[in-house]
Amino acid sequence: MTSLSPTSQKTEVFYPSSDGEPLAESYLHLYAILVTLEVLTQYLAGQQATVLSNQFLYYSQGYPRLRVAPDVMVIFDVAPGGRDNYKTWEEGQVPSVIFEMTSAGTKNQDQEFKRTLYEQLGVLEYWLFDPKGEWIEEKLRGYRLHRDQYDPITDGRSEPLKLRLEIDGPLIAFYREDTGEKLLIPSELASALRVETQARQEAEQHVEQLKERLRSLGVNPDEIL
Repeated sequence: MTSLSPTSQKTEVFYPSSDGEPLAESYLHLYAILVTLEVLTQYLAGQQATVLSNQFLYYSQGYPRLRVAPDVMVIFDVAPGGRDNYKTWEEGQVPSVIFEMTSAGTKNQDQEFKRTLYEQLGVLEYWLFDPKGEWIEEKLRGYRLHRDQYDPITDGRSEPLKLRLEIDGPLIAFYREDTGEKLLIPSELASALRVETQARQEAEQHVEQLKERLRSLGVNPDEIL
């Protein structure tokens, strides 16, 4: 008797977008995930790339159980924007970089199953970040694909992202390789905006004071300013 493969069946295959599981096991893990997602999304804005978080990554057409949900994944050469899930055969690309916010409870899965899977899928870089330092003493550990196998990253660089990575308390700090500039997290962006706004207001006040001084001397400031 001939059996039909999933891809040859007439019935439509359903690929769920959620499993009902929590996004992260602790506040620190959630914070690290959301900040990494936002920072990299802003960094790659305007490029043919997308950054996804906790979306199912389906890697075998017709087999919806073959899936994984990386904490953060960066995919190049695809349309920007979010997706409910990501299917490699539809997009034509696998993620270039994946981040997993790991813990003692997920150590075996992150270090064994996911590492092997990402290696086989051809994910160029795989980063493990342990915000609580539960099993990675240095908190951040990376692997780079070399001849179809992962080698430890020893230079602290992400080659696909062209960024340098450092530990900043409970977060990963990202620095541009071309300028050395740090990619600001949302709270830092808000602080910088406040400083810029205050400086602009002070400059405008100084101009108004100068105009008043000129008027008191009988000079029309609009003629010279």
